[in-house]
Amino acid sequence: MSAHTSPPARPFPAHGPKTCDASGMIEIHRMLLHAFTDALPLVESVAERDVRHARWVGVQLDLISGTLHAHHEGEDARLWTMLETRAPACALHVERMKQQHAEMVVHLRALDAAVPPWELTATRAAAVPVRKALAGIIAALAAHFPDEEDTIVPVVEHVVKRSEAAWFAKHGRAATPKGQTWNVIGAILVAQPDGGRAWKKKNLPWPARVAWRLKGERRYRQFRAAIEGR
Repeated sequence: MSAHTSPPARPFPAHGPKTCDASGMIEIHRMLLHAFTDALPLVESVAERDVRHARWVGVQLDLISGTLHAHHEGEDARLWTMLETRAPACALHVERMKQQHAEMVVHLRALDAAVPPWELTATRAAAVPVRKALAGIIAALAAHFPDEEDTIVPVVEHVVKRSEAAWFAKHGRAATPKGQTWNVIGAILVAQPDGGRAWKKKNLPWPARVAWRLKGERRYRQFRAAIEGR
C-alpha cells in the first residue's frame, strides 16, 4: 500500500444504546448528491449566450454549493473532535474524512470561481470550468458519502448527544440564503426514496406541512421551471 492510499473502510463496532438519530446526515447526503448530479445537465441545457437562463442555474449552483460548504464546515468545526475524543478507535476513519473534505473543497472553490463569469456570458467556453468542477464534486461525493455513512454515522449515533446533534441541523439551516428555504426543502424531498413523505412527517411540524402544501410546493415548482428554462 502506497503512502497515499487510504486503508479499506471498516465500520467502527459501536455498542450500547443510541444517543442520537443521525439519519439526517444520510438524508442530506441524498439531497446533495442528487442536486449536484442534476446540476450538470442543467448547465449543459443553457443555450449559447442565454444569460437569463444561466443566471437562474447559477442561483441553484450557489445554493447547493453553499449547502455543501456548510454541511462540511459543521463537521470540521465540531464533529471530528468529538469522535477523536470519544471514539479513539475511529481515528483513522476521521482522518480519511478530513482528507476527503480537503479534496472536496478544491472542487467547490473551483465551482464558486467559475460560476460568476459563466453567468455573465453564458458561453460554452465559460461553461467548461463549471462542468469540470461539477464532475469533480460528483465523483468526490459518490466516494465520500457512502464511506461516511458506513464508518462515521454509526459512531455518531453512539457518542454524540441529541442536543449536540441538533447543533449541526441548526448550523445547516442558518446557511440557507433568505428566500431559499422552500427550494432546499423541495430538493430534500425529491431526493428521498419515497418522495419525501417520511421526511416531512419526521421533520416538518403540522403547520409547516400545511404551508408547504399551500405555498412552498408551488414556489419550488416555479423555481424548477426557471432553472430548467421552461
